[in-house]
Amino acid sequence: MSLTESPAQYALTEQQRDFQEVIRDVVAARIAPRAAEIDATGEFPEDVRGVLADQGFLGLPFDERHGGTGTGALMLCVAIEEIAKACASSALILAVQDLGTLPVRLDGSPELQDEVLPRFASGDWLAAFALSEPEAGSDPGAMRTRAEPRDGGWVLNGTKNWISNAGVAGAYSVFAVSDPSLPPSKGITAFLVEADSPGFAVASLEHKMGMRGSPTGQLTFDDVFVPDARVIGRPGDGFKVAMRTLDHSRLGIAAQALGIAQGATDYAAAYASERTAFGRPINELQAIAFKLADMETQTAAGRELLYRAAAKADAGERDLGKYSAMAKLFCSDTAMAVTTEAVQVLGGYGYVTEYPVERMMRDAKLTQIYEGTNEIQRLVIGRSLRKC
Repeated sequence: MSLTESPAQYALTEQQRDFQEVIRDVVAARIAPRAAEIDATGEFPEDVRGVLADQGFLGLPFDERHGGTGTGALMLCVAIEEIAKACASSALILAVQDLGTLPVRLDGSPELQDEVLPRFASGDWLAAFALSEPEAGSDPGAMRTRAEPRDGGWVLNGTKNWISNAGVAGAYSVFAVSDPSLPPSKGITAFLVEADSPGFAVASLEHKMGMRGSPTGQLTFDDVFVPDARVIGRPGDGFKVAMRTLDHSRLGIAAQALGIAQGATDYAAAYASERTAFGRPINELQAIAFKLADMETQTAAGRELLYRAAAKADAGERDLGKYSAMAKLFCSDTAMAVTTEAVQVLGGYGYVTEYPVERMMRDAKLTQIYEGTNEIQRLVIGRSLRKC
């Protein structure tokens, strides 16, 4: 069977659709009413974190044996999408809980998994993923953070940049050069660093255009000791751990982008059915009707690609990397295009903060940048084609 002829099935089951309805109800009652305020204040929504924990949504990335739901990548993407329709910052809490724990779930020792994953699944700890640096964003091979072996562990020194959940995470998956004499593919090691580790600090937080309710900051490591038991995988395998993680975690960002796009489409469609011009609702005007048709079509196409990619993750199929890159690329580009059109449909009202589509447009932009820029996604996809 060729890589393009996959048996992955991605239609939602009745049980999954029921769960989706539960998520929608919670979002409508507890998260959507807070979305504008979260964006306006730029503060991390601890109340929303509590809702996600209390409802068991933070357990979606985890197996049942670690206190999670055991429902897989597809259901996780459905949940992120539903939350992002109302509030992208709130959806990012769940997406980063997935991202930050994936290194441990994919490559951590059974002992490490059993010790820490229940704390993440319950929401006691939030997670973060610390790969990027001031001079090493899309090029992790240029990282300068160092890990030196010491008796019983390692000592970390360096700086990480653009880290989501900075200051609110209980533990961070951190990547550092452990042997600078080797190429990055063999000289980087992954560590789980707890937030209260001596020498660890959140040096600063960014002021951002969008996703304002999700803290993004710079981390510093000043002789931070990490015991051997907190090494994720084997020393020297950190680059592979990071790449495997990103193959899976891009699905969450694609789901977030898809939710933003669908939320903007739904709002613009409802607005166009009530707003009148030239004596009739503007959704009867061809110029507006065509915009809405394209928005809905692009969003639906993104959902098909995302759900197929998520099903591949659940099935363990080997072309997941290509499909997750395509899903992230297409859904984030769609989110940017659709939210821009949503602002246009609302006209002047779309440009003011009283209406949510301008927030959605600002939020959408970041989905084209983080978890690997869309330029990097195109490189990943192109590289996969050379292997066919």
